[in-house]
Amino acid sequence: MDAFLFQKINGFALRNAWLDTLGIFFAEYFPYIVAFCLIAFLIWNFKKYYSMVFWAFWGGIGARVITAFIRFLWNRPRPFVENHVKLLIPYFKTGSFPSGHAAFFFGIAGVVYFYNKDLGILFFISAFLISIARIFCGIHWPADIAAGFLVGIFSALLTIYFSRKIKKS
Repeated sequence: MDAFLFQKINGFALRNAWLDTLGIFFAEYFPYIVAFCLIAFLIWNFKKYYSMVFWAFWGGIGARVITAFIRFLWNRPRPFVENHVKLLIPYFKTGSFPSGHAAFFFGIAGVVYFYNKDLGILFFISAFLISIARIFCGIHWPADIAAGFLVGIFSALLTIYFSRKIKKS
């Protein structure tokens, strides 16, 4: 199922120049824009949303730590290492399971959603676009993204739990 979904999504690569450009943009550059927007949001709404941005970054960092631990235990090769795929972005041959980008951005989105539903939905959409683009560009398997999503949500829930504990003490 994983290979089938990968082929369906990655199969659109190298067929249309504007679609390739869009995929590369969302996989490679959009993550920086999302992080910049979160920081800009903090600057303009510092007093009201300082706590949200602080904990959102911890949700993302926690997700990356969990991802690194899982990758240490299980080093799954990226799709372009195992198969002949359409790779749109030069990338390292590091482990791919779970997706660090998916975990990081879904971790942030989960915490942001807890504080602000409307903004959280935008961050979830952003995390989804980043994740799908990374399959499209040949960097991740769909299972990597699904696991990254689960790690990110787990990290967000853990972060929210700790933020409440700290707030109460």
